[in-house]
Amino acid sequence: MGQLSSSPPPPQAVELRRWTLSEPADLHALRASLHEELTGDVLGEGEALAEVPELVALIATELATNALRHGIPPTIVRLLATDDHLILDVADHDLSSLPEFAEAGPEAEPEGDGGRGLQLARALSLDVGWYATDTTKNIWASFPRTERLSGPRDA
Repeated sequence: MGQLSSSPPPPQAVELRRWTLSEPADLHALRASLHEELTGDVLGEGEALAEVPELVALIATELATNALRHGIPPTIVRLLATDDHLILDVADHDLSSLPEFAEAGPEAEPEGDGGRGLQLARALSLDVGWYATDTTKNIWASFPRTERLSGPRDA
């Protein structure tokens, strides 16, 4: 399927929240915290998210899993926003490899080289891209911003 095109997220995006993950056990807390950030509500055991928050949480979990599994820690997950979009930005510290889509299909191994998070991001988000800084490789995905996701809450 090839490589993901290189482009940064919109420069006017404002950071709403940041999480630093060092191991897979951190993923559950990321998902719960993302839900609270996006909806203002604590996610109860067994509760499902509304569509956009669910997609953001799913893609965050997938991309963070890839970063933890294939990148160099720590993994940094940022939730950004513009007037119309939410942007999920997931970074790891492995600058030696480029993000690539994994081959899909029945012959693909579940424990293969990864990249299925990128396939999901491409299928379920409005846009997806990647860029590098001096210290990180970042993958981002954008989602529509709804009324409920109106901006940072007062702390």
